[in-house]
Amino acid sequence: MELVNEFTVNRPIDEAWAVLTDVERIAPCLPGAQLQEIEGETYRGVVKVKVGPISAALKGEAHFVERDDANHRAVLKGEGRDIKGNGNASALITASLQPISPTSSKCTVHTKLDMTGKVAQFGRGALADISSKLMQQFAKNLDEMLAKDASGPAAAGPADEAPVAAGAETTAAPAASETADAPKAATIRTINGPAAEPIDAFSLGGSAMLKRLLPFVGGLLVLLLLLRRRKH
Repeated sequence: MELVNEFTVNRPIDEAWAVLTDVERIAPCLPGAQLQEIEGETYRGVVKVKVGPISAALKGEAHFVERDDANHRAVLKGEGRDIKGNGNASALITASLQPISPTSSKCTVHTKLDMTGKVAQFGRGALADISSKLMQQFAKNLDEMLAKDASGPAAAGPADEAPVAAGAETTAAPAASETADAPKAATIRTINGPAAEPIDAFSLGGSAMLKRLLPFVGGLLVLLLLLRRRKH
């Protein structure tokens, strides 16, 4: 499944690119997403989704496959697995940035999405609608973050990182045969940010989501009626 989304960043292209490729900085702007740890160029976290009373969480990781800073183009690979075993998802995301004006830029995002299991029950129409609204919310959150950063004092560093003294950074123990020239193990840094609020897929999906949920809701109502009759 392929999805295409666009949004505007109210910053000059070089400044916008620096922000958009700083995964740790923009992670809180992504609805439902929570960055949990960073190991080298690999970012790990969780994305939470709910549909009415049903909730799911995809735990996974992402990394840059390509990154062309000169031409403002990057490719990311992400993979996630539902923590309850209800399915998997993987995505190849290509993002490019073009200038609109001296103070604004347009970001185009092409996503190749593959899903299996229960997480794949919603069709392309519902997912396209949801992804479009999520991008709009992300752009809104990003603008608010940039406006806040511009109006406030410069931050010394990411506020959500766990203190080093508390064991936020860990490295693998070196092997006995490791030499001075051998590559060092990547540092794993824990990000202790606030828990993300789940994406409300029902409100985002609108009519497309409703069509998918009607058979489930109808079956649930029939089951409840049968159980009620048995009790009487």
